[in-house]
Amino acid sequence: MLKMSEVQQCQGAGCTKEAKLQCPTCLKLNISGSFFCSQDCFKKNWPTHKSVHQTLYIPNFPYTGTLRALYPLSPRRQVPPHIERPDYADHPQGISKSEKTAKAKAFIKVLNKEEIEGVRTVCKLAREVLDIGAATVKPGVTTDEIDRVIHEATIERDSYPSPLNYYEFPKSCCISVNEVICHGIPDRRELVKGDIVNLDVSLYHKGFHADLNETYPVGIIDEESMKLIKTAKDCLDKAIDCVKPGFLYRDLGAVIEKNAKANNCSVARTYCGHGIHRLFHCAPNIPHYASKFQLFL
Repeated sequence: MLKMSEVQQCQGAGCTKEAKLQCPTCLKLNISGSFFCSQDCFKKNWPTHKSVHQTLYIPNFPYTGTLRALYPLSPRRQVPPHIERPDYADHPQGISKSEKTAKAKAFIKVLNKEEIEGVRTVCKLAREVLDIGAATVKPGVTTDEIDRVIHEATIERDSYPSPLNYYEFPKSCCISVNEVICHGIPDRRELVKGDIVNLDVSLYHKGFHADLNETYPVGIIDEESMKLIKTAKDCLDKAIDCVKPGFLYRDLGAVIEKNAKANNCSVARTYCGHGIHRLFHCAPNIPHYASKFQLFL
């Protein structure tokens, strides 16, 4: 028997009616969005709907904290055909041939004035989308719902969500909660008070990519989490202050790590910064840590 809830759109195939009834099994499993307009509609859709009850955690993964990936994921979101796509968008494995070619040359491209304006435009759009996504961050909201909001805001700006199908990434943005370093996949888990959540938003617009992220508190967070957010922002600001002609790419990591360690924080060595323009990821790679030689300076 379905249970009464707030008004939503019916999830029945092809049904657009308002719905107040929710699947009791979904409620028990903490799966959101399973609303139906009637018992008959629910029974009609049961053969396909019941698959969402197969919610499980990725087995045999060496988790480092309490967070767990919650599956199954919602279906892949669609991008209207009129929106320009990067070369990997429709590739079966999401492979970017243009990136593979550029990587083989390891060449740092210098943009002309017209290209710089293209980058400025898409970066402004991406900031708008990130702010829209951030406005939805609150307890009870799933990361999948935030992904939906970001996806729709991206489409409204005639842009393609760069992460979607990039080497088969299944979502339109990366959302990393608590101990997840980066590239978290939005799923059915609801945010709770005390979480910290990083939204990583990337857009492709008129031939250029933008890529930016920010970390937000969910309600009131502890002092350690707040210090982590502040330190990361300070590291970014200090690195940006160094960006000028003559400054070496390799020295940015030393600036970042020095500030992190001064605040009793460490840096992740698994991932690094990267170039971006007509390609989503390209040279130069920028480590967030100092080289062995720089540590003794």
